[in-house]
Amino acid sequence: MSDMFGEKLKIALFGESHGAGVGAVISGLPAGFEIDFEAIRRDMARRAPGNSDLATPRKEADEAEVLSGVFNGRTTGTALAILIRNTNTRSGDYQPELPRPGHADYTAQVKYGGYQDYRGGGHFSARVTAPLVWAGSLAKQILAQKGISLAAHIARIGAVEDTRFTQPDAAMLEALSSLPFPVLNPDVQQPMRDEVLAAKAALDSVGGIIECAAVGVPAGLGDPFFDSMESRLSHLLFSVPAIKGVEFGEGFGLASMRGSAANDPFCMENGRVVTATNHNGGINGGITNGMPLVFRVACKPTPSIAQTQQTVNLQTGENAELSIHGRHDPCIVPRAVPVVEACTALCLLDALL
Repeated sequence: MSDMFGEKLKIALFGESHGAGVGAVISGLPAGFEIDFEAIRRDMARRAPGNSDLATPRKEADEAEVLSGVFNGRTTGTALAILIRNTNTRSGDYQPELPRPGHADYTAQVKYGGYQDYRGGGHFSARVTAPLVWAGSLAKQILAQKGISLAAHIARIGAVEDTRFTQPDAAMLEALSSLPFPVLNPDVQQPMRDEVLAAKAALDSVGGIIECAAVGVPAGLGDPFFDSMESRLSHLLFSVPAIKGVEFGEGFGLASMRGSAANDPFCMENGRVVTATNHNGGINGGITNGMPLVFRVACKPTPSIAQTQQTVNLQTGENAELSIHGRHDPCIVPRAVPVVEACTALCLLDALL
């Protein structure tokens, strides 16, 4: 099992949903960086459960214990290790002999022969994204010092769509990061909430799309062929539970365009090379071109739903039915926004280093 990402900046994740805790070890950080722990707490609160009627009621403080790599509030340059203890688990809600449709229960059983921790999804749970957000929040602070800003918004929940990024700037992205329900068009907030609550009332769930942008990204990041910026980002983003699709710029929309429309013409602006449009999302040939980095991810509906579903009994080898109980998100999209930001920050910082 590979739980490490990065070349210069490496992050390793550990822990399970219902184990003692989850955590991360981050190596390759520059020495002497003063950490804004309050900014990290704000990002952690955006991801944390139990803060909204749109999320699971499971309450977790998500306070990280810094075990190494920080002295007098600054990074030491050695491995930074954090531990986030689990304090609110209900392991009795899980039946290992009945794999939940849409979850990793069955595939984990096959791969690990039944020795995996099945409680709450174990290491496959989105609970493991808590230390990822902590690490990404720190990476965002270091990027900000280098003039790079990034943020994401809820582009779609169910059938309700938000406005897409057109010309994102640092002020817009900073404002997005402070919103409890980040959307560009405030008029779609209530319809999106209604979409989630309707699915919840039907004992169901709903998915959506998150759009992320980064500005101030210098040209020249990314290495063809296999380490293109799209490849690196997609690698990290697809590690996040529930993400099933990634597209850059116009993405799949490019398939219906002609080259004359899809190409981004170059021009000079204040002494630097820019493009008149940004259909390619700030990347050409796998290398950043200095324009805003823009991409979207598709999040599937939360697979844990209370409706009766078909499954199998792994003990008896017979077909079975399952109604999932416990505490689950009717829509994971709002809490996934800071996770997508964290992945972006870690990937960009790794490329810069």
